[in-house]
Amino acid sequence: MRRIEFMAIALDEARAAGQRGEVPVGAVLVDSGTGDILARAGNRTEELFDPTAHAEILAIRAGTAQRREARLPHCDLYVTLEPCAMCATAISFARIRRLFYGAPDPKGGGVEHGARVFTQPTCHHRPEIYSGIAESDAVRLLRDFFLERRNAATSKGKDR
Repeated sequence: MRRIEFMAIALDEARAAGQRGEVPVGAVLVDSGTGDILARAGNRTEELFDPTAHAEILAIRAGTAQRREARLPHCDLYVTLEPCAMCATAISFARIRRLFYGAPDPKGGGVEHGARVFTQPTCHHRPEIYSGIAESDAVRLLRDFFLERRNAATSKGKDR
């Protein structure tokens, strides 16, 4: 599979998350040598009542459990949105080889925005980073999700 195909799977996970009422972010963890998908996940913070249940964290947890290893140096992670600082730190700790993401996140990102985790002197590992993979699809998915939520909230306000 090519990068765009892995990101398409991450986008499917993001759509499923959005349908569950979660912020639509999806992630796919891939063995960079074989191209096998080790894990795929979408956000589940609301469902699990867990603020750490971001797609990236869930995919890393599933991948390390499958491999029975705490580190994944031969793995690539595809995410629809720029990881937050928490997820970027987990990516570093897991020693993920390459990070591919779609949409930038100027407000909550932790890679090229905000904390810029991988540029910090305390960062133990910096993956190769590739941004903008299927960016327009990822942006559209997020924009539509939040627009729908705003419209629903506005409609509720009018019904009072």
